[in-house]
Amino acid sequence: MRRILLIPLLAAALTGCSLLGQDTPCTMADGDSQVSAVWRPADFGSLDAAKIRLCVRGTCEERRSGNAHDPFASLSVRLPDDIGASTVPVRLTVTSAKTGGTVVEDSTRATLTEQHPNGASCAPTVWTATFRAHPDKGLTSPKGMKLQG
Repeated sequence: MRRILLIPLLAAALTGCSLLGQDTPCTMADGDSQVSAVWRPADFGSLDAAKIRLCVRGTCEERRSGNAHDPFASLSVRLPDDIGASTVPVRLTVTSAKTGGTVVEDSTRATLTEQHPNGASCAPTVWTATFRAHPDKGLTSPKGMKLQG
């Protein structure tokens, strides 16, 4: 009788199964702690009509606004992976590529949220925040942002 009970348990152990089902495997995706801005290039005019600059804690990244026919564009400033649940200063500056004049200037503080790109119990743990770069309002929530015109 013992042999009958031990054989299924041994088979389960050898195949990697638990009594409650298989453990969820971790995926192999990578991720970075970062603050990002997303926008619709069409909001800023024709091809590369503006220069978007995003600064977080004194580190800045910038790029052109992109092709007005693309549904969206983005820019990210990388943060240290061990930054944790903190609040960081964020500054957005949008300048006209034609005149060099400031189109939008805004600043706020971003509360970073914990993300697990490979699953809740899998590495890495990254800390992120995302804003929309709006042509009139500056840094806003990306929630509800339409990616098509």
